[in-house]
Amino acid sequence: MFWLGADISGTTQLESEGYKLYNAQGIPTENTEIMKQYGLNAIRLRVWVNPKGGWSGPEDVLTMALRAKKKGMAIMIDFHYSDWWADPGKQVIPAAWKNMSFLQMKKVLAEHTISTLRLLKDHDIDVKWVQIGNETTHGFLWPVGNAEKKMKQYAGLTETGYEAVKGVYPKAVCIVHLDCGADQKRYDFIFDGLRKYGAKWDMIGLSVYPYWDQCAKITQNDEETIRRVIANINHLYRKYGSETMIVETGCDADSAAEGKAFLKELIEKAAHQTNRHCHGVFYWAPELEGDYKLGAFRNHRPTVIMEAFK
Repeated sequence: MFWLGADISGTTQLESEGYKLYNAQGIPTENTEIMKQYGLNAIRLRVWVNPKGGWSGPEDVLTMALRAKKKGMAIMIDFHYSDWWADPGKQVIPAAWKNMSFLQMKKVLAEHTISTLRLLKDHDIDVKWVQIGNETTHGFLWPVGNAEKKMKQYAGLTETGYEAVKGVYPKAVCIVHLDCGADQKRYDFIFDGLRKYGAKWDMIGLSVYPYWDQCAKITQNDEETIRRVIANINHLYRKYGSETMIVETGCDADSAAEGKAFLKELIEKAAHQTNRHCHGVFYWAPELEGDYKLGAFRNHRPTVIMEAFK
């Protein structure tokens, strides 16, 4: 099956702040249901360790996972291993884990992973995929798991997460996720390192954002981004035997027609030009507006970008 998904982790917080979302017909509708109406069959949810207000903490994740289960949607859990956002520019150790040694950090990482997943399993949630970190292009839990400086420790933390997941959900697919899917070199660096030190993974997750690629002058246009992403997906299968998934993408919703065209082409080529080694495409935070420009909504309702999923 080719999975079409979205990360809608911020939904409950938006609701608590009084925001209402509307479906294509302008009817007030809960976000998971909006995704379902556009043909999405999967939901991705981030987990923070001890977040402010509890948003994206384990209990909040459970609330969202129960909604996805009710809609018959598959669930991906994305462990950030931080109290807040983790990405290539920041991988901040949770406050409660500060000053821990590498061995201590492996222990608490396993405990956090296991307890979160057990909470979901105790409520009959079937978790299909689990990310061991979010955009770990330079590792995570810095400086302990910094990939450039301490690759062996990053690999050890990744392996600890992998084993913890399998202890609760033996059939869950464990994903290692990096940013900039168009840049093959960063994938070779991380997966050569993980392979060297014996860390396991089941699938490689890619972020694909043409806006950021072009800002960083990695690609010149949307077409080059897609071409290089597909080439990288095929390369990763040849080199590592790894299945892949695009676990994040996004377009500028102020140029919704162009965004729809990009997303439609990305989905079609990921599904049909990778010998079925790419298993899906997930949009990141389509409901977000305001300071974040790469959602897929305007005025709290979907733009035509979302029609690409149909």
